[in-house]
Amino acid sequence: MCGIIGYIGNKQSDCILLEGLKKLEYRGYDSAGVAVHNSNNIKIIKTNGRIKNLEEKLLEKRPEGTLGIAHTRWATHGKPSEINSHPHSNKSGTIVAVHNGIIENYIELKERLKDFGYEFVSETDTEVIVHLLDYYYKGDIVDALISTIKELKGSYALGVLCKDEPEKLIGVRKDSPLIAGLGIGENFLASDIPAILEHTRDIYLLNDNEIAIITRDSIELIDVNKNKIDREVYKVTWDIVSAQKDGYEHFMSKEIAEQPKVVKDNLSLRLKTDAKTINLDGINLDKETLDKINKIYMVACGTAYHASLVGKYLIERLARIPVVADVASEFRYRDPIIDKNTLVIVISQSGETADTLAALRLAKEKGARTIGIVNVVGSTIARECDDILYTLAGPEIAVASTKAYSAQLIAMYLISCYIATQKGYISEEEFIMFRNSLLAISDNIKQILKNEDRVKEIANKYKNCDNVFYIGRGLDYLVAKEGSLKLKEVAYIHSEAYEAGELKHGPIALIHDNTLVVGIATDEHLFEKTMSNLKEVKARGAKILAITLEGKEDIMDVADDVIYIPNTEWIFTSILANIPQQLIAYHMSILLGHDVDKPRNLAKSVTVE
Repeated sequence: MCGIIGYIGNKQSDCILLEGLKKLEYRGYDSAGVAVHNSNNIKIIKTNGRIKNLEEKLLEKRPEGTLGIAHTRWATHGKPSEINSHPHSNKSGTIVAVHNGIIENYIELKERLKDFGYEFVSETDTEVIVHLLDYYYKGDIVDALISTIKELKGSYALGVLCKDEPEKLIGVRKDSPLIAGLGIGENFLASDIPAILEHTRDIYLLNDNEIAIITRDSIELIDVNKNKIDREVYKVTWDIVSAQKDGYEHFMSKEIAEQPKVVKDNLSLRLKTDAKTINLDGINLDKETLDKINKIYMVACGTAYHASLVGKYLIERLARIPVVADVASEFRYRDPIIDKNTLVIVISQSGETADTLAALRLAKEKGARTIGIVNVVGSTIARECDDILYTLAGPEIAVASTKAYSAQLIAMYLISCYIATQKGYISEEEFIMFRNSLLAISDNIKQILKNEDRVKEIANKYKNCDNVFYIGRGLDYLVAKEGSLKLKEVAYIHSEAYEAGELKHGPIALIHDNTLVVGIATDEHLFEKTMSNLKEVKARGAKILAITLEGKEDIMDVADDVIYIPNTEWIFTSILANIPQQLIAYHMSILLGHDVDKPRNLAKSVTVE
C-alpha cells in the first residue's frame, strides 16, 4: 500500500515521477502528489483520486526542476483528501516529505510540537514528521532526519527534500520497503522496483534504520550513527514487459492465465520427472533437524493465510507433525508457545507484509527456526528468515492475488512432501505418485482455462445474487475460503465459506431463493457427505453451483450448474478447484462494472499493521 518514487538527475523530474507512480498503482491508493525542487522553492501539486487527476493538474502548470519526490497514498490517518495526501511540508515549505507506514506515537509528538508553536493542517501522522524535521534542522537535513527518526515509533519509509540542500534526495526506512536505484548522471528512490525499472536494474536494498543520501552522481548509505555502509548492488533480472498486460484486458486476467507457467516454473527447479527427492533450494532440513521439531507454526495474512491452511492440512496428514496455522495480525498478541524446537513458516507474496514480518521477528527472538515463502527476491522477510523458498510467480500487479496463491500452494505441497520423505512417512511408490500428479498440474490448469467461456456464462447467470456461500469438506473447505475471499475482494458480493457439515448449526437459516451456494466436491472420500449438504440447501431454495471432478455426473441431480476439473489424486484437487473460483470472481467483477485490478479500499502490499 502507498507508493514512493524520488528522482535526482539531469531530466525534468515531473514526467519520471508521474510514470513511476503509474507503475505503483497496483499497490492500492486513494490520492497522489508530487513535489519538485527548483532553484527557488519546492512546488507541491497533489490531488484526491486517481493519478490521471494529478496528471491533468501537472499539465495545467508544469513544475520545472530535476529533483523531486512523489507519492500515492492509501488512507490510514484521515480520510482521502487533497489536504491529507502527500507530499507534506513544514509551514514555510522548505522541508518536504513523503511517507509509507504508520507512526504509532504521532499523537504524543503532535501535542508536543503544538506546545512549541507548530500548526497542523492535515489529519495525518506524516505531518508530524515534517514538523519534527523542521524543529531539528540546523543546516544539515541528514542530521535532522537522524534526530527525527529517533523520536518515531512505528513503521516508515521516508523520502525527504530540503529547499536549502538542492543537491540531495534523502531516504530512510524501518519496517516498510525502500530501495535506491543507480543510474548514470541520475539516481532514484522508490518503494518498489517497478517504479524505476525502466531507468535502472541496479539497486540498493535498504535495511531498517539505513539512510540513503542520493545525489546526481552517487548514493551513499549510512546508519543512524553516520557510519558508512558497504552494500552489494542487487541486479534486477526480470523485465518490465512481464509487468504489462500483454494484450489481456486486465492484469487479473493475465495473471490467471499465467498460472500453468508459474506452476511449471516452480516444479521444474525442484522436482524432476525421474526424481526420487525434492530440491528445496537452500533449505536444509535433514531428518536429524526435523526429528527435533515438535511443532510447526504457519503464519500469514489473507490469501497467503489460506495457503497456510492447506499447508497445515498437508503436513499433519503426510508428515504427522502438529501444525498451527495462524493469522499474522493475531499471532503476537496471544503469546504463542515457541522455543528452539519450533519451526515457524511465514508466507507473504511481497515479503514486506507488516504483520507477518512482526510475527517472524517474534519467532526469531524466541529461538525458532524460520522459513520464509515469498515471491519478491531481496524483500525484508527473505533477508531475515533462516531459510527461504521463492515462489517464482513473477510480478503480480492485480491487487487480488491469483498466480501468487497457486505458487504458494505448490510450495505447500513441496514442503509437506519433503518433510514427510525426510521423516520416512512416504514410501518410494507414494513419492512417485506424488511426483507424477504434481507434474501434471500445469497441463490440468490449462485444460480448465480452456473452458473460461462456460465460467463466464455462469458468472453472468448469478452475478445479481445478494449472498453467496462457499461450502466444502476437508481440503475442499480450505479451497472454499479462498473462493469466498476472491468474490468479496473484486465483485463486492457478500460471501462466506463454511465447512459443509456446519451449515445445519446455524448458517442454513440464511439460505433463501436468491442465495447461491458454491459446493466444492472433489474429495472422493467425502463426496457423498457433501452431496447431502447440497441437497439440504437445495430443499430450501438455494441455487447451487458445483465444482467437482470429471465423471461425477450424478451431481447434476442436485446442482443447477457444474464446473468440472480434470481427474487427479484427491489430495491435489485444491490447486485445480481454485482456478474456476478465480474466474467466477473475475467475470462477476467485470460484468458488474467494477475495477477488477484495483478493487476499492484494498492495497496490494499491506505494509502497516
